[in-house]
Parts: sequence; structure tokens; C-alpha cells
Amino acid sequence: MITRADLLVVGPLTVPKVPAWARPRGHVLHDADAAYLAGAALNALDNLVRSDAVWAGVWRQRLALKSAAAAVQLSGRREDEAALRDSHYWRGAGDDPGPAGHLLLAWRKLATRSSSCDAEFVRSVAEQQFGLHWDDALAAVVVNAEDMLRSARPAPALAAELAAAVYRARPDAELLGFWLADALLAQKFRWPMPVPLLMGQGTSAVFKSGGNRRRIRPGGEGWGRAVYLAYATAAAEACDLGADVLAPRAVTLMNIAPKLRAKGAGEVVKLLLNDDVVPGSWSSANLSARGARRLFDRLGDLGAVREVSGRPTFRLYGL
Repeated sequence: MITRADLLVVGPLTVPKVPAWARPRGHVLHDADAAYLAGAALNALDNLVRSDAVWAGVWRQRLALKSAAAAVQLSGRREDEAALRDSHYWRGAGDDPGPAGHLLLAWRKLATRSSSCDAEFVRSVAEQQFGLHWDDALAAVVVNAEDMLRSARPAPALAAELAAAVYRARPDAELLGFWLADALLAQKFRWPMPVPLLMGQGTSAVFKSGGNRRRIRPGGEGWGRAVYLAYATAAAEACDLGADVLAPRAVTLMNIAPKLRAKGAGEVVKLLLNDDVVPGSWSSANLSARGARRLFDRLGDLGAVREVSGRPTFRLYGL
């Protein structure tokens, strides 16, 4: 059961934010400047991760959704965040999630697993979620990633190098390179679980250059600086999501939680704090689907949750 003492770790004033001077503005021309911004922004993010906020689960899953949507766009598909949500939460047990759904599963797995990504786990994700044929080239990159962890070089630099190494070995595995970069970053920072960051910026301006704004490929000219700026921007946005959106909503939910009388309400509160959204028809041994709908309606009326689909049926609720 969540107690009122937990409110001490979710108060909006306790959530670190990236200062304005550490947020990329305009064109950053020098690698050193980009690295400085990344270091400052990731320091704030590191403080947030180590605070172990009670809403960290939903925070990571929102970032996973953003990353998956960017990955889907880069792969040439058209599913946006809303479509990915619908596909994931309303998919029948045993149904194939499809190419876009598999990409969402890849980043959801990244956000819920310990930062230690062994070769067998990476292989399973590469084959099942990214649809890649595993070969000696990819296996060698993963082995080299383990060596990188012992390097004294900055974590963002190693993440950029790893993504570039994946692309050199297998250009068709570019998305896996972004995924591995965040896994390596988390291990270098000794975070309990990775935070999806880099891929979420994959379609942004930081990865485009020249007059025709061509996309910078991993390892190409300007790649390192682009990764620094991407991490600086992603860290700032992740802190903003926590401080401005999730922490205040979590406080509201947890102030209301002790007043909820429905049996099974505690399960729903935990789900809301740990996942992106919860289907309105969710049920358990302690709470029927009808009871859950009434509970969500009440939580919505009290301002503790919001309905994110905009539909009158097949609704999805979240912080």
C-alpha cells in the first residue's frame, strides 16, 4: 500500500530540472560546447534517476513510447504515439504486435530491465523486436561494448561510438544501435534501469546538417556532436516531463488514494504509477471491469488521472 510518506519523494519542488543555460539553443558549432551541455543536462537527469521517484515507472514508459514513435518514423512507417498505444494495450493475448508494435516492445523492455544487458538478451531483442538476423558482426559489437564500460571516456562519447560501431557492422541495425547506446549510458552511470533518451531525438533537428538538412548517419560527420546535443535535449525534456507533468499528477493521485474505498483500488494506483496507461476495462480478482470503469471515472472527476484516447469507448487512463 502506498503511504503518505511517499509523497516526500514526488513533490514537484524536489524534481531536478536542467537549467536554461544547459539547454541547446540554436546552432552549437563545437564538439566541446556540445559535450559540456550534455554533461550538465545528464547530471540533472542522474539526480532525478537516483531520487527513485514513485512515478519512475510511468516516466520511463512515456519516454519509451516517445522513442518507439521516433523509431517507427525512421523506419518509414506512419504509426504515431496514439496508434502505438492502442496497438499495445488493446492487442489480444498471443497476437502479433506487428513491426511498429515490436519496436515499442523493444523500448519498453529497455525501460524495465536492469541496466546490465547481456549478449543473450540483446540477441533476443535484436531478433524478435528489431527483426534482425544475428551474426558474428553484431555479436562482436556487443562484446566490444562490455570493454567500453571499463573506459574512462565520458558516457555520451561511448554511447555515440557504440551506435556508430553497430551501424558500421550492420547498417540495417541502425535502430538497435540507438537502443544499445542508452543501455550503455545507463551502465556507465550505474542506473538501476536504462532511461530511453537518444532515439526520442532521432527525428529532431540535432541529427540534421547542411543546407538540405540531411540526416546525420551514425559515425558520419558531426555524429558525435549530434549525440551530445541529443542527450542534452533529451535529458532536459525528461526532467521536464517528471517535474512539470508526472510529479504533480502523482501527488494528486496519492493524496486521493487513501480515500478510495473500492476493493482493488490500490492495484490500480500502482499500475498508474508504473505504466504509461491502463485500459478502462482493466480487471482483477479484486476489481471487476465495471468497478474499474467507475473508479477511473471518479479519479478523472477528481483530477487524479486523464483519459488519453479521446474516445467514448476503449478508453485509456494515465497520469
